[in-house]
Amino acid sequence: MDKLVNKVLLGDLRDVCSNIPNNLVQSIITSPPYFGHRKYSGEDKYDNEIGRERTLKEYVNNLVYCFELLKPKLKNSGLLWLNLGDTYRKKELLGVPWRVAFALQDKGWILRSDIIWKKPNAMPSSVKDRPTKDHEYIFLFSKTSEYYYDADSIREPHVTFTNQSKMKGGRNHFGKKNGTPENGKNAGNQNLHDGRWDQAFHPQGRNKRTVWEIPLGKFRDAHFAVYPEKLVEICLLASTKRNDFILDPFTGSGTTGVVAKKFDRKFIGVELIKKYQEMAQKRIDETTFQATLFDFTQFI
Repeated sequence: MDKLVNKVLLGDLRDVCSNIPNNLVQSIITSPPYFGHRKYSGEDKYDNEIGRERTLKEYVNNLVYCFELLKPKLKNSGLLWLNLGDTYRKKELLGVPWRVAFALQDKGWILRSDIIWKKPNAMPSSVKDRPTKDHEYIFLFSKTSEYYYDADSIREPHVTFTNQSKMKGGRNHFGKKNGTPENGKNAGNQNLHDGRWDQAFHPQGRNKRTVWEIPLGKFRDAHFAVYPEKLVEICLLASTKRNDFILDPFTGSGTTGVVAKKFDRKFIGVELIKKYQEMAQKRIDETTFQATLFDFTQFI
């Protein structure tokens, strides 16, 4: 078991998956190659590389097959976080993320949430006949209806009583007895009279919303944008505890493993292409546990 900890296995997931014990992984956090976007390897010997299929149907089927192989590796209490971008072909948006999500549902995965990753530094586009895309999807799947999820670890600041509030007069009610509206649509509502709105809100912040604005990540050894550490951090804190195993079956530059090690989780990666496997392993090996940089209670 120890030989797998913080290691990136070299090979096709469909071949090396058997090296990962069943019922080991608490969370899968991954961003597979997108359909038809990039020839990551640049070498013909990787013709089996996911994302280079001739048809969208083949791509969807291959991804579904991979996650079906991984399902026994994931604990019943575990979660899958799947980041996918879309693809245009002949000026038509293919709807790739949702096609994959629906296909996984058909295999029994439970789709718990769709999340919009908004990229404030998205690449500019020269298109003039449609809006420029600046978002991708993250899907949250579970194996069962009972799973581990720590909402408190990823709460957001409340906005109701701040300058960002869109509620007319909302800030004037904060902390005041009889401060709730007595007239209008809430008149006569005994649940509001003599109340304090601030007491109705969780002291650690509001529940995480489904639009995450996070800039693209950068890594000097990768000649393309990588998905950001902050995105992985949210998924990791919400779905794992210290010493839990996290798996990224499409490791790429190794961002998931870097974040896992920083937060004292155990990481297993899989990467098809040797130069990326070596890059990712080097990044992970050079990463140290950084719990002292954060509120330690969020790791418990």
